[in-house]
Amino acid sequence: MDIYHVWCDLAQGTSDVEFCQRVDSYLGELKARGSVELYRITRRKLGFGPAELGEFHIQIEFRDLAQLDVAFHQVATRAGAVEGLHQAVNSVVRNFTAALYRDFPDTFRQRGEEKF
Repeated sequence: MDIYHVWCDLAQGTSDVEFCQRVDSYLGELKARGSVELYRITRRKLGFGPAELGEFHIQIEFRDLAQLDVAFHQVATRAGAVEGLHQAVNSVVRNFTAALYRDFPDTFRQRGEEKF
C-alpha cells in the first residue's frame, strides 16, 4: 500500500465537525469511484505532536502508485463534482503539509542479507 499523509490546521472560524464532513464527502467520492482504498481522519490529542505538522492528520491509502495517479488525475481536472468537493476542503485548511509513504518491506523488496 502507498499511503498519502496530509497534515493541516483549520482556517480561523472553521468548525472541526464541518471540516471532517467535507473531507469525508470528498474522499468518500474518490473511494466510491475506486480511486482510493481507505482513508481516515485523525486529530492531535492533548496537544501531543510537533506543531509544524498541524492539528489534523489524514491518511489516504492506495493499492499502488497507479491508483494514486488515477485519483490525482480526477482531482487535477478541476471540474465536476470532485472539484467542488476538493475546493470545499481546500478552502478551510491552512499550514498544509503532505508526504507519501509505503508499507515496508513491500512485495517489491528483494530479501537477502541486509546489513545493519
